[in-house]
Amino acid sequence: MDIIRKYFKLDTTQEQRFAALGSLYADWNAKINVISRKDIDNLYEHHVLHSLAIAKILQFKPDTKILDLGTGGGFPGIPLAIMFPDCHFTLLDSVGKKLLVASEVAKSIGLENVDFKHCRVEDDKQKYEFVVSRAVMNLNDLVKLTRKNIDHKQKNALPNGLICLKGGELQGEIKSFKHIATLYDLTEFYDEEYFTTKKAVYLPL
Repeated sequence: MDIIRKYFKLDTTQEQRFAALGSLYADWNAKINVISRKDIDNLYEHHVLHSLAIAKILQFKPDTKILDLGTGGGFPGIPLAIMFPDCHFTLLDSVGKKLLVASEVAKSIGLENVDFKHCRVEDDKQKYEFVVSRAVMNLNDLVKLTRKNIDHKQKNALPNGLICLKGGELQGEIKSFKHIATLYDLTEFYDEEYFTTKKAVYLPL
């Protein structure tokens, strides 16, 4: 939890909600495996703080609608929903038991700015200002599947589009979008060694 305070100024409600995630995910992960068992002890650094890198790239304005595609157990959607209580997050996944964990965690901490969709993104017709994801699929495929979901009414500092958290070498993946994509090394935001290979891609659509 201290690692979140190191990089973000939190109000009392945010403090309480972030603090509760540790035991909630430990309990749920013992029943339904949404985080690698050996990684659950690194929840705050590897999952919560990693998710919040998106908040370093863009401070979403109130009433922004965001789709978390392939949310799994709720990342990056739940940490972002805690950080931006005036925005609305839709957490989508095709695996129902993972969504169950995310929805129960959200309910336990009183998060009211999230809803959950158990479906494939191909079947989601709703519009959002941004789509966020964490290592879900190749960027080309992500663009093809989500372009239909981007609303073009602007209210944020960056044009509406995709913000994806990824790892490793991405030059080949963003080649088709090199003139419009912005690549961020997460070491721009965080000191921890874990983030040396972690990146984020922002792509206006």
